[in-house]
Amino acid sequence: MLSILDLFRIGIGPSSSHTVGPIRIAGRFVRGLRTNGLLADVARMQVRLQGSLAWTGAGHATPKAVLLGLLGFEPETLDGLAAEAALEDLHRSHRLALSEGAQIGFDPQSDIMFDYETVPDLHPNAMHLLAFDQSGTTLADEHWYSTGGGFIASRAQLLTPVADDRLVVGRPVPFPFNSGDELLAMCAAQSASVADIVLANEDAMRPREETFARIDAIAGVMLACIARGLVSEGTLPGGLKVRRRAPGLWQSLQAAPMANERETLFDWLNVYAMAVNEENAAGGQVVTAPTNGAAGIIPAIIRHYCNPAEMGPDPVRTFLLTAGGIGLLYKQRASISGAEMGCQGEVGVACSMAAGGLAAVWGGTAQQVANAAEIGMEHNLGLTCDPVGGLVQIPCIERNAIGAVKAANAARLALHSLEQTRVTLDQVIETMRQTGLDMSAKYKETSQGGLAVNVVEC
Repeated sequence: MLSILDLFRIGIGPSSSHTVGPIRIAGRFVRGLRTNGLLADVARMQVRLQGSLAWTGAGHATPKAVLLGLLGFEPETLDGLAAEAALEDLHRSHRLALSEGAQIGFDPQSDIMFDYETVPDLHPNAMHLLAFDQSGTTLADEHWYSTGGGFIASRAQLLTPVADDRLVVGRPVPFPFNSGDELLAMCAAQSASVADIVLANEDAMRPREETFARIDAIAGVMLACIARGLVSEGTLPGGLKVRRRAPGLWQSLQAAPMANERETLFDWLNVYAMAVNEENAAGGQVVTAPTNGAAGIIPAIIRHYCNPAEMGPDPVRTFLLTAGGIGLLYKQRASISGAEMGCQGEVGVACSMAAGGLAAVWGGTAQQVANAAEIGMEHNLGLTCDPVGGLVQIPCIERNAIGAVKAANAARLALHSLEQTRVTLDQVIETMRQTGLDMSAKYKETSQGGLAVNVVEC
């Protein structure tokens, strides 16, 4: 099994697949050159962005991400000031400082190419990286893919045969589940909750105290992101000139703290989700949950319904363990990449994860958790990914607010039913997968259809 901590990654905006993934790929490429003893011989590099990385890479800051990765920065530990200083020096000098003191000539305008002609065959988010020596001989020629949520894979990894319809990844665990039905059967056999099963698997990977510490840290980053977004005013970068709205809505809510929650519930969820996604659009620190484009839904639910500052750590741990277990099903059985599935694979999955997690916090059974997750996805099926101007702003920011409200409602609906719903979680995941495969490429993070072509950018 993968770990839920593989899903919840600390990184930077605006995109897990177009920013976090490319940083990691470029860094992995340089480390591979070092490991193979080739780094000292490198005189030139070239990076070709293909598929969705080409079509929406400019708006998603993909070229900047590539440079950060080549410069040795990691998304989890990136120092914004140091990164900007290194980028400014590179753009001024056209000299790329590699590790071990090596420097090569590198012009970001010509050495990072938008390859619109090549259609990737294994995944829509493709990067082709090359390194040459002084004579022009190719030292390295690698194809990598950013598969969503910050996950990356080499061409060789994606070509590895799958045995018995099961993709073997991650580490050995006591309760390996590959479907919702398997997970529910394990819960029944062990008289355990979804969170219990997931935590037992995490225990096989590291001490429990470390797992809890990392979960708490993830929640802390999520809540800190909300806090920044609630007070950061101004206009988001890019040609759309989108004004941050979370601070204004927050001020309105603060002015009427005793308002009837039935009247303002949507506003609270809206403001928390929008605060995160406005921070994401500005390139701030966020947690992939399970992607950057859908990063606001889970933090909004946590902040409103299980804030550790008010309720202690246990509710948020239950929430993230449960939501993470559901997210692993989508990652293993379908995809969390907007370039593969459309936004149903991002906001839809985040809504499903949040719904299941909230049902668990509210005392739902394992079956009710699965029902909530199913409801959360069922009403996001077919959701397209058509960002205007290639920016993670319109409709992405509002879409997270809507997704948070849907998640809460899905959890409430699930708690009114004890039996299995007519549609199972496995069936809705498979339906999402099939819908994503059938969806036209112009609606899957290419900005070639939908709102992206019907709304004038500037």
